[in-house]
Amino acid sequence: MQLVVVESPAKAKTIEGYLGRDFRVLASYGHIRDLPPKDGSVDPEAGFAMSWETYPDKAKRLKEIADLAKTADRLILATDPDREGEAISWHVQEVLRAKKALPSKVDRVTFNAITKAAVTEAMAHPRALDDDLIDAYRARRALDYLVGFTLSPVLWRKLPGAKSAGRVQSVALRLIVDREREIEAFKPQEYWSVIARMEQGGTPFVARLVRFEGSKIDRLTIGDGATADRAKAAVEAGHFTVQSVEVKPAMRNPPPPFTTSSLQQEAARKLGFSASHTMRVAQGLYEDGLITYMRTDGVQMDGSAIAAARAAIARRFDGGYVPDKPRHYQTKAKNAQEAHEAIRPTDFGRERAGSGDHARLYELIFKRALASQMASAQLERTAVELVEATGRHALRATGQVIRFPGFLALYEEGRDDVSGEDEDSRLLPPLRQGDVPAKHGVDAEQHFTQPPPRFSEASLVKRLEELGIGRPSTYASILQVLKDRAYVRLDKNRFHPEESGRLLTAFLERFFERYVSYDFTAGLEDELDDVSGGRADWQAVLEAFWRDFKPRTAEVMEQKPSDVTAALDEFLAPWLFPDLGDGSDPRACPKCEAGRLALRGGRFGSFVACSNYPECKFTRPFAQGGSDAAEGGDEALGTDPDSGLEVTRKAGRFGPYVQLGDGKEAKRSSIPADVANSLDLELALRLLALPREVGTHPESGKVIAAGLGRYGPYLLHDGKYTKLSSTEDVLEIGMNAAVTRIAEGNARGGRPAKAAGKELGAHPDSGVTIKLLDGRFGPYVSDGTTHATLPKSADKDAVTLEEAVELINAKIAKGGGKPKKKVAAKKAPAKKATAKKPAAKKAAAKKDG
Repeated sequence: MQLVVVESPAKAKTIEGYLGRDFRVLASYGHIRDLPPKDGSVDPEAGFAMSWETYPDKAKRLKEIADLAKTADRLILATDPDREGEAISWHVQEVLRAKKALPSKVDRVTFNAITKAAVTEAMAHPRALDDDLIDAYRARRALDYLVGFTLSPVLWRKLPGAKSAGRVQSVALRLIVDREREIEAFKPQEYWSVIARMEQGGTPFVARLVRFEGSKIDRLTIGDGATADRAKAAVEAGHFTVQSVEVKPAMRNPPPPFTTSSLQQEAARKLGFSASHTMRVAQGLYEDGLITYMRTDGVQMDGSAIAAARAAIARRFDGGYVPDKPRHYQTKAKNAQEAHEAIRPTDFGRERAGSGDHARLYELIFKRALASQMASAQLERTAVELVEATGRHALRATGQVIRFPGFLALYEEGRDDVSGEDEDSRLLPPLRQGDVPAKHGVDAEQHFTQPPPRFSEASLVKRLEELGIGRPSTYASILQVLKDRAYVRLDKNRFHPEESGRLLTAFLERFFERYVSYDFTAGLEDELDDVSGGRADWQAVLEAFWRDFKPRTAEVMEQKPSDVTAALDEFLAPWLFPDLGDGSDPRACPKCEAGRLALRGGRFGSFVACSNYPECKFTRPFAQGGSDAAEGGDEALGTDPDSGLEVTRKAGRFGPYVQLGDGKEAKRSSIPADVANSLDLELALRLLALPREVGTHPESGKVIAAGLGRYGPYLLHDGKYTKLSSTEDVLEIGMNAAVTRIAEGNARGGRPAKAAGKELGAHPDSGVTIKLLDGRFGPYVSDGTTHATLPKSADKDAVTLEEAVELINAKIAKGGGKPKKKVAAKKAPAKKATAKKPAAKKAAAKKDG
């Protein structure tokens, strides 16, 4: 008997069907062990020796593997064909060796697609484990552990409110914060364009002023309305004749098939998927044998796939859409190191697969891969210059005609930022030299230069890839960690840094500048790639990093928290206290006028306060920097018509809020982020009136209320909460919609809506969505009926769908359903969890993201 070990049960089931009766295929359900979340798991003094710990919830799975391995003639390690897959195989081998269950013959096989042909071909060409890839995995894991367990205690003691910092996630966060600084520092510049609306042969077109009074007009040349009016008048008075018509053929080549990062970018643009969701769906398509391996930075397809794609193009279109020679691509990504194929369908005869998000992502992958082998698009670009009789003024019209669509008949790549209509894409009427088109009007349009856009998930992944930071397998987790730890928020699909993220970045830039620099991080990635390629020793790379990093953390740890706050106050002064432009002191307290404002640190984070405390109690949030700093924290919104009391917008330590009246009896309400920019007196009064009664439930006869709570907007009925999606829902939802929402909440188990939970995927048997949630006694996974608590040693940020399914199935096998109502039995574990708070903090910090 030959034992094959893979990661997932879906993959195991498929592969076992391809192999004969002599094979048994078991799943490890992902990684089986990791560095325990405690000090000393990596020992720099002993050559960076690592103490690995097997996950307790994998004990049953490992016993099954070990029992079969003892009777097997051969062990075949068939995990994924990348560094993480190599690491899982190595861990399985080491655990079996320790259990004295390792067969005498051990082979490693890899395949890029889960198809019968690919699997049987791989089985015929086994190899040994790749020691270089394993060393690279160990180096990365040790680095992330050392950064987390060395830097996080510094943060907890010197930067109140900070959770943790990771080697790569901190650099990604800095990109977001740096972009926000660019936006805040941006000074818009006024400019004008003058456009003539013209017509030739019944076809309208527009022409832009490019020469005025004998001088060339650039984008920013006309900078005021008076000049624009003069230019408009000149165009209105002039008679313009076509002086030249320039027609140039152009060609557009198709983009290469998807890599991991380009798939994440395009799925974000076209499907609205987050990077993590894209990877979950792609994992399912891969395990179903529909696409090739989805963690790759390669852009090439193998010869048989190219031939199949060309045949599919000929069937779908005609011979003109098939280029004379197959297309071959080379990766442009910095530090590309994983020699896999691009992401493509395993069968170009299958145009559609699955349903829902799986079908949508498969179609995107299929079209991109097929288009990559199609003929180029043939275009014709036309530029027409029209000159006024004196020659002092000239207009220019541009357009484009697609003569042969080529790959554009199937697929066109999306763009991150599209501003206005592309003039080159407009159609022009036939024009010849000497023509005098009719002029129907002239418009002078005012514009302002725009700041650089905030990063979307797509553009941030693209920027990380350009800088050589992170790798295909890490982008999704990097972004997810930033969101999970509330260092950033997504608003209209754009990243905004939160107060905690901005302060953390400032702290790292001030005290650990080298370790959040883009060049240093990219250089370290190069060194780790050298380890993968056998060109560098992993322990030497770690030693060089540790030699500088450890003393620096020790140096910062010795500083007093007040000294750290003072240093950050100075570092952030240009943002916290910008020059007001009127000669006044930007640090002057707006309340007492005698004190000066400075950054302060408190138990729950940093804030700005007056130096005359406690006589003056003026404070404002740390995040209220930049232009908002001049507002002084309070803003009168008006008077409540019912009570006659003043309504004021205020800035507190925990964020902005509205207040009705003064003193201890004043009523207050926090201002949710989704309405902060549209707050007026009417909205403030509606917030202050919450919770509001929606009506009486037609079945229970009990009141339904809508309000804002600790976990966001909610409906409350019969003691149970149902989560709402926005503040607008709270203010506007009516009875019919409320009853429907409550019914939907009850169908999901009727649990209080403390949090929406994190969707892990669909149960492989029932198809029900599995969620990861936070409960009274810790994190748990649920299929809506059965709830299984995570083991105490588990890192909830790393829980996979397969692990969740195994926990739920184990609970069902034990006859478990809903938690038993024995309060006394639950008290002891609750005390233990409280006692282990420091360890829990370290566990949360250990993962880099």
